[in-house]
Amino acid sequence: MATIPLTPTTGEASASQQVTTLLGKGSEFEGKLSFEGTVRVDGKLSGEVFTEDVLIVGEGAEINAEISVGSIVIQGTVRGNIVAKRGVEIHTPGRVRGNINTPSLFIEKGVLFDGQCKMEPGGPASEPPPNRPTGGKASKAGGSAPPAPPSS
Repeated sequence: MATIPLTPTTGEASASQQVTTLLGKGSEFEGKLSFEGTVRVDGKLSGEVFTEDVLIVGEGAEINAEISVGSIVIQGTVRGNIVAKRGVEIHTPGRVRGNINTPSLFIEKGVLFDGQCKMEPGGPASEPPPNRPTGGKASKAGGSAPPAPPSS
């Protein structure tokens, strides 16, 4: 199958990935969809979506589903909750009606988002720095610890 280059986006999903599967305009899918690689939907999809990889919702696409993905790029309409392990990008004229749970969220100006978002860091790189003794030593985040209280 020929691969199709992604539309320009920001963040992780644009990092030289290519679409491996396409549900084109006019296509309709109902049920549980699980896949590897990058899938672009330009048609209608309803049900559930599971992947550790990337889902692209093209402009004009309509998705009514519970979505659990590695990352998602949205330019169409999504109705349903989204859990993304790495990130969510919503670009104009995207519309999302549902809750989002992800460590990274990008929403472009002009997008409609109706729901709640819960952002929790994921992975070892975003764990809080270990407790350090006070005294102004720099933390892993590059800041400094508060000074020790004066002794009486």
